[in-house]
Amino acid sequence: MYNSDEILKRVNDALEALPYDRQPQSLYEPIRYVLSLGGKRIRPVLMLLGYNLFKDDPERIMMQALGIETYHNYTLLHDDLMDNADLRRGNQTVHKRWDANKAILSGDSMLVLAYQRVAQCDSKHLPAVLGLFTETALEIGEGQEYDMSFETRNDVTEEEYIEMIRLKTSVLLACALKMGAILADASDADAENLYRFGEQIGLAFQLQDDLLDVYGDPKVFGKAIGGDITSNKKTYMLINAVNRANAAQREELMRWIEAKDFDRQEKINAVTRLYDEIGIRQLCEEKINYYFEEGKKYLEKVELPAGRKQYLQAYVNEMMHREF
Repeated sequence: MYNSDEILKRVNDALEALPYDRQPQSLYEPIRYVLSLGGKRIRPVLMLLGYNLFKDDPERIMMQALGIETYHNYTLLHDDLMDNADLRRGNQTVHKRWDANKAILSGDSMLVLAYQRVAQCDSKHLPAVLGLFTETALEIGEGQEYDMSFETRNDVTEEEYIEMIRLKTSVLLACALKMGAILADASDADAENLYRFGEQIGLAFQLQDDLLDVYGDPKVFGKAIGGDITSNKKTYMLINAVNRANAAQREELMRWIEAKDFDRQEKINAVTRLYDEIGIRQLCEEKINYYFEEGKKYLEKVELPAGRKQYLQAYVNEMMHREF
C-alpha cells in the first residue's frame, strides 16, 4: 500500500509525462500549461487511495486518475473565464495568457481528453465508470449554474447553498473514490459507502474553505483573506449572517453588500465583526464537524480491516487539518 505522499508524487510524474503529440500544438499548449500549474491533486489521490483500499497496484488505474484531474482542471479553466479571473495558483489564467476563444476551445478539448483518459480501462468496468463520470459531469455543470444564479440573489437559503456545493464540489470527490473502488472490483455496497464518504467530506471541505477565507492565516491558506466578503460571494457564512442578524445588524450587512465603493480592509473588518457578533464562526465549525462525522460513519461501513483504511484516513485528516 502507498501513502498519500507517494501517490501524489506518482500522479505529478505521470501528468508531466503525458504526451501531447497531436496538431496543432497551439490547441494543446494551454492544456499542458493548466495541468503544469500544480495544485493539491486531491481527486486523483483520492481515486488511487480508494483503489488501494482493495488492491495493491494503484499505478494500474493511473490513466483514469489523470482523466479525473484533467476534468477538474477543465472546470477551473472555464470557471476562470466566467469569473474573468486574472490568476490561478499565482499564474496567468488561460484567457489572460492567450484569449477567451482559446480558453473555450482548449477547454472543450480538455473535456474530451478527460473522457478519453477515463475510458482507458478494462471493458468490464467501462459502462459503470462512464456512467458514473457522465452523471458527475452533468451535476457539476448544474452546481456551477446554481452558483452563478446565486450572484444576483439575496434570498439564497442554507439548503440551496449546501446543494450547490454538493453538486459543484462534493460529487467529484465522491466520484473519484467510487471510481477507484469500481476499478478495484469492490462490492457495490463498499463502492457506494465510499461515494457517500467522499460526498460528506466534500461538504466539510468546502465549508472549511468558506471559514478559512474569513478566519484563516494567509500564509497557510495560500491566498489573501476576505475575498469572499469583498465579492459578496453567497457562502454559508454570509447566508446565515443575513438570515440570523437582528434588524440593526442586517441593515449594516446589507449596506456593505450593496456598497459600490468601499475600502477593502474596512469592509472585511466590518463584516467579520458582524459574523463574530452573530456567532457565524461557531455555526460553520459545527456544520463542518457534522459532515466530517457523517463521512466517518460511511468509511467505517466499508468492509475492510482498519489497517487498510489508515492511509485514506490520514489523507482526509490532513485535508481537514484534524484527527480522525
